[in-house]
Amino acid sequence: MKKRYIYLMASVMAFGLFFTSCSDYLSVEKHFNDMQSEDKIFNNRTYTMQWLSYCYCRLMGDNIEVGHSRFCPQNFADDQVFSETYARYKAYKLGEIGYGYSYSGYYQNSWKWSYAAIYQATVLINKVDGNTDMTPDEISDVKGQARFLRAYFYWLLMRRYGPVPLMPVEGVDYGKSYDELSYPRNTYDECVEFIAEEMKQAAKELPEERDNLNMARPTRGAALAVRAKVYLYGASPLFNGNQEMSDFQDRTGRVLISQEYDEEKWAKAAAAARDVIEGGWYELFTRKFRESEVAGDYANPKTIAPPYHPVYSEANFPDGWKDIDPFESYRSTFNGEVNFYHNPEIIFSRVTNRAEGDYSYLGDYCDVADMVKHQIPNSAGGYNMHSMTMKQCDAYDMADGTPFDRNDHLEGYASAANKNLRPYDNLEDGVWMGYANREPRFYASVGYNGARWNCTSASDQSATDVINKQVWYYRGKLDGRANNSERWLATGIGIKKYIHPNDCMNHGGNIQEKLEPALRYADILVSYAEALNNIEKGNSYTIESWDGSQTYTIKHDINEMRRGMKPVRMRAGVPDFTDEVYNDRELFFERLVHERQIEFFAESQRYYDLRRWKIAPQHEGEQIYGCNVMMDESNRDAFYTPVRVAGVQTAFSRKQYFWPMIYDELQRNKNMTQAPGWQDYD
Repeated sequence: MKKRYIYLMASVMAFGLFFTSCSDYLSVEKHFNDMQSEDKIFNNRTYTMQWLSYCYCRLMGDNIEVGHSRFCPQNFADDQVFSETYARYKAYKLGEIGYGYSYSGYYQNSWKWSYAAIYQATVLINKVDGNTDMTPDEISDVKGQARFLRAYFYWLLMRRYGPVPLMPVEGVDYGKSYDELSYPRNTYDECVEFIAEEMKQAAKELPEERDNLNMARPTRGAALAVRAKVYLYGASPLFNGNQEMSDFQDRTGRVLISQEYDEEKWAKAAAAARDVIEGGWYELFTRKFRESEVAGDYANPKTIAPPYHPVYSEANFPDGWKDIDPFESYRSTFNGEVNFYHNPEIIFSRVTNRAEGDYSYLGDYCDVADMVKHQIPNSAGGYNMHSMTMKQCDAYDMADGTPFDRNDHLEGYASAANKNLRPYDNLEDGVWMGYANREPRFYASVGYNGARWNCTSASDQSATDVINKQVWYYRGKLDGRANNSERWLATGIGIKKYIHPNDCMNHGGNIQEKLEPALRYADILVSYAEALNNIEKGNSYTIESWDGSQTYTIKHDINEMRRGMKPVRMRAGVPDFTDEVYNDRELFFERLVHERQIEFFAESQRYYDLRRWKIAPQHEGEQIYGCNVMMDESNRDAFYTPVRVAGVQTAFSRKQYFWPMIYDELQRNKNMTQAPGWQDYD
């Protein structure tokens, strides 16, 4: 057998909760000590695990799913704005990414990094069975991890690029010519089925749970959850009977996007989500009802019970919200209060994906904690650059679940004198009353003008300057509009999701480590309801569970839809949808779009949701509005008048459904075709 050789480090990566050490395997500045044949590598447990670690490292950089705009622009749809390198944001909103544009160097690594990891994972899968240094159970686990990663990298690519080439599972001989290694795109449906089958096999090889030192490694549930998401996307309008994409073809003229609608795809998506639900591995994270607060503790207020409801106020979670704190339940899911091991909602995560070990390869701004630094106000030492759009801010409902109406809300500003008018908030004095009596997820996510930032980790002699202080975005204030600076909020509306009460960047403070919510159980629950809603009433499908142990009858069943949607609404402290909504497929879809906008804000979900539903033109094509940040406090009424964000022109054209194929790949691969609307450089 012809042997291929690689350089391999002698050191062992400390891989578990943190990916910090990944840089050791990518840096060209660190020389390899050993040259080993593949046979030797896969007969040694240490070397095999190092090989696997390389695959994990490629989840970083441009492949992160929640993070700073430098690597994760899809985290910014019509819901938030980044103002660092503002020209890049404006170009991004117009779809000016890729070769030939001013910022062509950005967002280009996902393709090559993913295929490098796919190759590495494939070699491991094909070689590791002969490892005499590992037990059969260890070999099964390692193969399952590699198989999961291989399929996961394809999933990351598909969300950006649509249908992609599937490499041979037996591996590729890179000694062949470029022409022999030129693979065309597979159809989107072929990609979906490949990932689904791979994840099903991975689920058989992976354990059901991990210990505290291995939480970043996938489990059976993670494999099945990704399978459910892949099926959901494959059933969605962008990929299911989309005749507007008939020109997305390979070199032979084969159409890559399904031209015939198939309802059964929704049934398969529902069954796949049901597999995760029936597994019983996950549940929504909740905090118990807090009866009281420590005197003066603004960071952890007592629970504000939602408006009384005769059913939900009298029932414990998940049938109601009587015993939980909806605000704290949602806030603590994201802000670092709870680690992965103690959060039953997180299915897969890069965990605390720090990259400070090697910026040249993994890049700074590569983790959730660094994204938070761009949300924190100037006055707390932050960069003050990520802001929420007014559209997103106004999307949060009132406390009783009714829509917020900008033309019909309490007037004036919060004070002790009007507290009786707003029993469902903890607004500080001077805050605009449009922010009063909103649902709990609003207060966990929105850094509105005049919100209190706790900064409780501040510890030096001047810590009182920031601890539990209100932050104002009026012009002339420390955190307001400033000339000759990027460090002000373009919309005048801050973001508090992922912010822990401890978080502070000056006065001796620090940032709490954050958990990346790459995939969480709430998504599977809501996806289950969505898939069922798309089954025509009267139609029914019988589908086997992933392991063949049972069969599901999949149909438009409002009780099963509630099984998915209701717990998410209860955790949020807002009433469940009525029977009228559940029975009306179009009305339910409207509510679903809204619910996902709120529940999954700033999780890189909306960008893809709007596209797969084919409603991006009317949402991402709208102009971006915010507060009038030119107004100072003496003109505070005018501050809240909606104005278009200056200097940003938005548009959405068909080409923006998919990212452009990178120039290098088009030049290298004679069988690669460009996505519709983008230049192919032939």
